[in-house]
Amino acid sequence: MSDATTDMNGGGTASAPGGAKQSDAGKSGSHGHSTGNVAKLAFGAVGVVFGDIGTSPIYAFRETFVGPHPLAIDELHILGVVSLIFWSMTLVVAVQYVGILMRADNKGQGGSLALVALISGAIKKSRYGGLIVMLGVFATALFYGDSMITPAVSVLSAVEGLTVVQSNLAPFVMPIALILLVGLFVLQKSGTAKVGALFAPVMVTYFSILAILGIYHLVQMPEVLVALNPWYAIQFFLTDKMLGFLALGSVVLAVTGAEALYSDMGHFGRGPMRLSWFGFVMPCLLINYFGQAAMILSLDDAQAALAMENPFFNLAPESLRLPLVILVSCAAFIASQAVISGAFSITHQAMQLGFIPRLSTRHTSEHEVGQIYIPFVNWALMIGVIVLVLVFQNSSNLASAYGIAVTGAMLIDTCLMTVLLIVLWRWKLWIAIPVAVTFFVVDGAYFAANATKIPDGGWFPLLIGAVAFTLLTTWNKGRRLMRDRMTEAALPLNVFAKSAHGSAARVPGTAIFMASSNVGVPSALLHNIKHNKVLHERVVVLTVEVQDVPYVESGERYSVQDLGQGFYRMTLRYGFMEETDIPAALAHNQMCGQPFEMMKTSFFLSRQTLVASEKPGMAIWRERLFAWMMRNAASAMVFFRLPTNRVVELGSQLEI
Repeated sequence: MSDATTDMNGGGTASAPGGAKQSDAGKSGSHGHSTGNVAKLAFGAVGVVFGDIGTSPIYAFRETFVGPHPLAIDELHILGVVSLIFWSMTLVVAVQYVGILMRADNKGQGGSLALVALISGAIKKSRYGGLIVMLGVFATALFYGDSMITPAVSVLSAVEGLTVVQSNLAPFVMPIALILLVGLFVLQKSGTAKVGALFAPVMVTYFSILAILGIYHLVQMPEVLVALNPWYAIQFFLTDKMLGFLALGSVVLAVTGAEALYSDMGHFGRGPMRLSWFGFVMPCLLINYFGQAAMILSLDDAQAALAMENPFFNLAPESLRLPLVILVSCAAFIASQAVISGAFSITHQAMQLGFIPRLSTRHTSEHEVGQIYIPFVNWALMIGVIVLVLVFQNSSNLASAYGIAVTGAMLIDTCLMTVLLIVLWRWKLWIAIPVAVTFFVVDGAYFAANATKIPDGGWFPLLIGAVAFTLLTTWNKGRRLMRDRMTEAALPLNVFAKSAHGSAARVPGTAIFMASSNVGVPSALLHNIKHNKVLHERVVVLTVEVQDVPYVESGERYSVQDLGQGFYRMTLRYGFMEETDIPAALAHNQMCGQPFEMMKTSFFLSRQTLVASEKPGMAIWRERLFAWMMRNAASAMVFFRLPTNRVVELGSQLEI
């Protein structure tokens, strides 16, 4: 991760200072929330974080019985499946993610990239350091496939509830779902601050209704609670070995969204999210699943087969099904919103860490730094979601595509967790190895079961993940090669400062030359003196470094080296969750002799035109892909929020 760079072309580079500081990271479990009201934060977390896993009851139980590998609708299988759901939620979500991984915060932030950044400082010098980084990048790539499938399956399955209300409404399901989905993506550009205020009350109402519907049927058949005993899951496997294994591919739908709990930890903090999960969300979900099982068991064979086509909506009395469809559609809308916002957030992190080229990013809130909108990601996801709905037609078909990306990311998180337990936390091996093996068996079984879905649609998220992984790694390696080529011929800045001082006229003002490396003279400075034959009174060579921590303390933000003759080398440091606003940073800096006045300051950027060469580096097709990504990257002027009337770009050619 330490090789990642934020290109300035001019530029920045990311270098890890040895990972996150554990003393800082563990103070509150969340950056900026140590003094927050826990109950209020827990209430907000219900609205933002738990939407994905919260909409799973709409389709998870149903798909286990009527999906690609149907099960007999009898007591053995119903109790076996609901027992599997209970123990899956307990082991994967409650123990692995909420219990263990939420302790692994990088200054309050969670998620695969934050976890990689946390442990990379400890192992980056080992031969496995690069592998750990690649695992984190691949988990990020898989997330984009999940970001497309989650809105499609959640909204479509919610709208399909209309067919339970009135069977002749079936032709309207897809048009309504498409309208909702398009509206969801159009809404993104205006930000979610105002809409977000409604999320928590709606989701609290939704989860409460889940519990009420479940309790109504549990009271009538409390015997179903015997499935809390894991023996019923074991008995299911012993009776139907292959079907039991294949059923895991649908059971895992009940825990999709577990990784989102870890990724969104920074927004609310570890404590409030644990309170929300154990105190409210998990009980409501389990009550609803057991309620669905109780309802099916209470019916005769013909009625059970009919109800199993959509057991979730059949929980409600007929007169209340339409309001339930409306509420569930709102919940699916909110769940999709959370996933899309997560895609924006993870893209921003990847940009800062040097795995994605600069993309135009808009901040949709004056108060919340994390609320961002990335147009390219938004419209790419929208196209992918629309294609999914049109190709797969219904939520059952989409469920076949769902799961492979999620279980792949979960398996990667287990690999990273193992490194964390042994290398960083230094658990005793007799404890760490059984814990790791347990989760490898569980997550590996889920992944293997979902791998059987690849021909039926699982190929789609894998394809999206493979494309995203190729783009991310190509950009990262290309940037590293480009930086190496520039460093090879770099002239030491202190030598240049002495020679240029007497050979060029000095003009009033400040010139800031953006440099992707803190070694040598940036090409823009060389071209400026070659063509214009002048130097400003104050010349600052500025490099932005993005650290392997979410936030950088104000005292560590700047470092300045005075080279004499009015030359300075400055380094600005940011965390990968922070916005790189250079004018704002310079406004508070007086380390270069005098304050910076933007109307007397010019920014010089280098723009390289890449030329393929015979030098060993990347395959020609990857060099061309990297060049295309360079041409289509957002302007450094916009990315670093430089004043538009104070920027000069100077071009040059570079062989890679």
